[in-house]
Order: sequence, then C-alpha cells, then structure tokens
Amino acid sequence: MLLKRIIPCLDVERGRVVKGVRYEGHVDAGDPVEVAKLYDEQEADEITFLDISASHEERRILLDVVARTAETVFMPLTVGGGVRSLGDIRDLLCAGADKVSVMTAAVRDPDFLGEAAVKIGSANLVVAIDVRRREGGALVASSRPRDGSAYAAARSLAGAGESPWEVATHGGREPTGIDAVAWARFAAKAGAGEILLTSMDRDGTKQGYDLELLRAVADAVSVPVIASGGGGSPEDLAAALDDGAQGGHCQAALAASIFHFREWSVGAVKRRLAQLGIPVRPPSR
Repeated sequence: MLLKRIIPCLDVERGRVVKGVRYEGHVDAGDPVEVAKLYDEQEADEITFLDISASHEERRILLDVVARTAETVFMPLTVGGGVRSLGDIRDLLCAGADKVSVMTAAVRDPDFLGEAAVKIGSANLVVAIDVRRREGGALVASSRPRDGSAYAAARSLAGAGESPWEVATHGGREPTGIDAVAWARFAAKAGAGEILLTSMDRDGTKQGYDLELLRAVADAVSVPVIASGGGGSPEDLAAALDDGAQGGHCQAALAASIFHFREWSVGAVKRRLAQLGIPVRPPSR
C-alpha cells in the first residue's frame, strides 16, 4: 500500500517564515532554518520551501537561505518561488533542493515544463497551481488578467475547461483566466511529476481543504496531487488523503498553520491519521 505523505510548508518572505490567511496578513513564524530543523526532528515525510514574493518582486529565490535550510534536514526538500529558467532550477538543485516547484513561469511559457522535465526528470519537477473559485462558475471582471496575451498559450494548450476554478499566478495576485483542472491535466502530460494544488479561498483559514477541488484534479491526472490550503486538524488532512467517494484522493497533504503555531506536531498528526485509517509512515517516537 502506498503511504500518504505529510509535508509542512515554509512560506518564506524576506528570509523569514510567514503565514497569512488567503495570502494576506502575514505574521512571522520564525527562521526557516530553525523551523525546518524542528520538522526534521518531528519526522515529517518532506518539507516544502516557497519564496512567496520572488515572482511578484521579479527577483531570484534566496539561494543562501535554501542552502542553509538544506544543510539542516535529512528529509526531501522541495523549493519554489521565482523559478524562471533552467539555470534557476540548476542553482536550486546545487543549493540542496531535491525537487523544484514551478508555477508562474510555466503558465507564461508552457514549453518550459517540458524542457524542465527533460533536464531534471519528472520525479524532481513539481508544478504548483494556485486556484480561486470563480463566482457563479464564470469569470468576473476582477478575474480578467491584466495582460491577457501573457497567458494565451497556456489557455490554448490547457483548453477551455468547465470547472468552477481558475488559476492565479504571482503568489495568487494575478488571475489568468485558465481553467484549473484543464491546466493540471496539461501540466501532468507535459512532464510534471507532482501537482501542488492550493485553494487560495481556504489558505490559512483552517476550515478544511476544498475536497471538491482536490477530487476533481486528482481524478483528472495520473500523477500524485499534494493538497494545500485549509488544513486545520488531523481530520482535515485525513479527508484530503481519503481515497473514498467523499475524500480528496490526494497522495500527500501540505499544512502550515497547525504546525508553525504548535497546535499539532507532525508525529501527533500521523498517529491520529493512523487511527483514522490513513496509511502513513509512523513516527519512531
């Protein structure tokens, strides 16, 4: 049986771990190196490091912070934020990342996905997708991208789609008009090894994952989907990981708030998930 993974997420802004609600109102949650070390000690399955302002600020990710984080942990490390080129991917891998997550660059240049997959292998390539629910199932005025031509190729390749969710880029700041399920399907076929799927509507709320969104994407692609956005309890994570009719059908669950603010340890979450029938790698202590 394939074990489900529990992945703490470090949203990093200006070298500090932060956490907000729906990508706003960020509060400081500590030094990334120290936070990563804690989750390593708690036996998380992986850790995800996202420089959440790099794309918006049009700068490179903070490689020194990545390198210092990678030096402290022994679990797989996924890094994303501000990745625009194959050179950026190479630099992140050299800094210690095990996997690289791409988002905005892939939506602006869909060919970049295939090029990256060939260069580093699909197993090392994660495509992050930030998603907002459309109002009434259709795009509203605020959902029209400022530069429609920037995403024309991605919209064309992904197809129109009929889901109620839309892809956003630049840390969730810019809508694209791209159907989220259609884009996930394209990304998987183009070479993504995993999909990191975040509901911006649920992010930081601790109200539970958007299970309808998770199911729709997980059932549409042949690669693992990582649930993100809304995890507030072990029961929420269990629902995202559940393969039953009402579950999220995801292979991994990413969470931040419940771990950063010491509401739950990774080990305690895993023990509760095992009680709920979710197959996880048990903590050794």
